[in-house]
Order: sequence, then C-alpha cells, then structure tokens
Amino acid sequence: MESLTIVVAILVFGLIVLVHEFGHYIVAKKNGILVEEFAIGMGPKLIGRQWGDTLYSIRILPIGGFCKMLGEEEASDDMRSFSSKSVGARMAVIVAGPLMNFLLAFLIVWGISAIVGFTTTTIGQIEPGYPAEIAQLQTGDKIISMNGKRIQIFEKLSFYLAQYKEEQGPVELVIERNRQRMTFRLNPKWDTELGTWRIGFASQPMKGNILQTIQYSFNRMIFLIQATVSGFIQLITNQVDRSQVAGPVGIIQVIGETYETGIQQSFIAALANVLWLAALLSANLGALNLFPIPALDGSRLIFLAVEGIRGKPIDAEKENMVHFFGLVVLMGFMIYVTYGDIVKLIRPS
Repeated sequence: MESLTIVVAILVFGLIVLVHEFGHYIVAKKNGILVEEFAIGMGPKLIGRQWGDTLYSIRILPIGGFCKMLGEEEASDDMRSFSSKSVGARMAVIVAGPLMNFLLAFLIVWGISAIVGFTTTTIGQIEPGYPAEIAQLQTGDKIISMNGKRIQIFEKLSFYLAQYKEEQGPVELVIERNRQRMTFRLNPKWDTELGTWRIGFASQPMKGNILQTIQYSFNRMIFLIQATVSGFIQLITNQVDRSQVAGPVGIIQVIGETYETGIQQSFIAALANVLWLAALLSANLGALNLFPIPALDGSRLIFLAVEGIRGKPIDAEKENMVHFFGLVVLMGFMIYVTYGDIVKLIRPS
C-alpha cells in the first residue's frame, strides 16, 4: 500500500476507536468520575498533554485505545472514583462506548444516503434467465420476507442469499403486489462470475425524504449489528474459515484497498467507499464489545448486573483475574490473526 492509503486507514481506525472511548469518557465525566487518561492507540506513549485531571495521549500502536478511570480496577473511597458510583451509573459508562459506535455507523449511513440515495426492497429490474423471471416476479413488487425473515432493506436479502446452501432447497419469498401479498418458491441460481447465489433482480434505488432516509439508515445500522453477531457466532462455532478473519493489519489493508479502488474513479467515490467501510467497522466494534467475553465491555456489564442483583460487588481481585485472563486470550488471538494478516500480505493468494 502507498503511504497515503496507510494514513487514511489509520485515520479511519483511529476515528472509530476515538468515538468508542469518547462514549466512555463523556458519560464518566457527566457522572463525576475522574478520568486519569484518555488514550488513542496502545503501547508506549507517543505524545501526551495534561489538561486538568486528565492526561490526553496518543500511543505508538494504532490498534485500540482506552479511557482510564480512577477506581476502575480497584475499590476506592474517593467520591470521584468509578467504584464509588451506583451500579446504574457504572453500567451507563460501560455501555456508552458501544452505543457511540452504533451512533457513528448510523450517522455515516444517514449522511451518504441523504446525498446519493439508497436501495429499497422494491424490485427495479428483472434479469433474464434467472429464477425471478421464471417465477414471473415483476418490476414494482415489494419484497416482504424470505424464509419467514422480514426484509427491511435490500442488503439483508443479499446477506441471506450469500449464506444459502443448495441442499436447503427452494427459498420462500413473500412479495407485495398491488396491495396483495403473494408467496413464491424459487431455487437460487449460482453466479460463477460473482461467486454467489442469486435470484436475479435488482433493487429500485430511491432518494427519499428525511424520515425515509432516517428509517433506512436505522435499519441498515441494525443489519450491520446483526451481521456482526451472526459472523461472530459462526466464527466460534468453526463455521468460518480462518482466512476470512482479519486483525488490525488486515483491517488497515482492507481500508487502504477500499480507498484505492474508489480513487480510481474520483476522490468522492474513494471517500464514500471508506465511509461505508467505516460504518461497518464501527458497528462491528460496538457489537463485539457487548459480547460477554472477559476484558470486553459486555463482560463488565455482566459483573455489574450480578452486583446489582446480589446487592454487593464481586471481589475486585477475582474480577480483575477474569478480565486479565480474557485479555491474555484476546491478545493471543490478536497475535494469531495478525500473523495471518502479515502472511497474506507477503504471500497474497
């Protein structure tokens, strides 16, 4: 990759982490919690400046960040400590990071969709020789559901088709035509050029009003979260090949490649491509952080929920041991996927 694309990739990655940590930071501040350090990046400190009680720093490795709060990892009698606040306040601080990532994803999708429009669930074009034509679907038909799963955005239909397996048999498509619902059973056709199963129709694009754009953007954000959860479940159940998993190096490479592809058309196209990917990555980070994995926000929420139920906190030393073990496992996994990223860079397939 050229140096410019690397810079673009690091800026995008940094923005997503910045927004996540800012969520923790601002809610902590609103609850009167002392934030000792607000850092972007990991490892040794590159630059830093003290403003008030907080050290703001950029660290040398662009692979994350943190918001260090007083009393976060140990009990403290200081009224400004994290541990001195109510369970509800602490849960709000923890969940604010992922929620900010979801908000960023929504705002990016909304911004692009407001300018260039978006896809709809209405059929705009039928492709000859594909199941849609054979089943006599028509332009103007509105897709309602596939195999009982509601289709709010066209991308969801594409996602389900990407997971289709021939042994599943025909898919059941419910459409609305002239205010009447009709059910079709179709056998998707394999597209050798695109390497995916297809029904053979295109979405009808639209540039909607502000409410329609907000609705689409919200549904697109929810879809990105659902896709992340589905992908993670497939990963831990060994349904996804290792080659499909990327670490920080791989993500930076993908962002760079996305920028390079767009810049061949125009700067606007490159910017739009990178922003779409940023929305996906932001939703990814928010959703993954809510999984109940030690050292992640989801695990901390569980500990706080248990504390709320039993009326007293879990021993801080035991909780920290759980989070430390989770961190070691996560770092080991990060090293593993990063090694794979580097191998793919050296020996691209």
